[in-house]
Amino acid sequence: MADFTRAGEPGQKHDFRLVATDIDGTLINSERLLSQRTISVLGAVPVPVVLVTGRPLRWLEQLNEQLPAPLPAICANGAVIYDPHTDEVLRTETLSREVLVDVVRRLRDAVPDVSLAVEVEDGRSFLHESTWPRLWVDQRVRVIATPDELTSVPAVKLLARSMTADPDDFLELVSKILGDTAEATRSSSSALVEISATGVTKAAGLAWFCEREGIDAEQVVAFGDMPNDIPMLAWAGHSVAMGNAHPAVRAVADECTATNNDDGVALYLEKSFNL
Repeated sequence: MADFTRAGEPGQKHDFRLVATDIDGTLINSERLLSQRTISVLGAVPVPVVLVTGRPLRWLEQLNEQLPAPLPAICANGAVIYDPHTDEVLRTETLSREVLVDVVRRLRDAVPDVSLAVEVEDGRSFLHESTWPRLWVDQRVRVIATPDELTSVPAVKLLARSMTADPDDFLELVSKILGDTAEATRSSSSALVEISATGVTKAAGLAWFCEREGIDAEQVVAFGDMPNDIPMLAWAGHSVAMGNAHPAVRAVADECTATNNDDGVALYLEKSFNL
């Protein structure tokens, strides 16, 4: 059952003009699938729906295959904004080579077991060190030949992994190491930190998209479950945490809905739009 809190009765009328939703742990279930209920609701919502995700551009394929039509997407935690109808990247914010070199040096000096990878070519390709766990086979994913290759081109995201650290402690450590040189966040249940250029967050990407569409923050409802969603939830006029959300996410959200496995986003939208 949904746990609606802090914003009155569920189903109260809101003047939402845009729905912004995370994907993993939010819109899809633990099997990485959209339920039929969620698919139906997304098709019935009378306002635009935008995906705001830590996923790279290439990982949209598995979601779009389940949808009647692809949705606009803000990828890599705000670094890449993509229009699926024109197959066009509208905006990219990258970590420069100079910043990458600096950040990689700091991480290698401070974290003995760190393993690193980068999202490049707007998130269409992924380069990683040999120590990075290879969880899938994809021609767009490859191991680097030399350490310098990791910083050879600008990246939309740098990823740092520790096999021994606590996930929250590792994020705190990396954030201290970086200072104001870059943005650090996490969306994984493991000790995996995602690093973006300074100022790049889900909130910044969504704000750019909404300004382009003439939509104010107060007209946006946003859904999320992990720390990388916090800037977006704080920016949006109305924020909803999933029932399975990280405690820090629940703490900043206006309301909490059901879990991703219980169609929390669909349930909330049905009530909000009287679907």
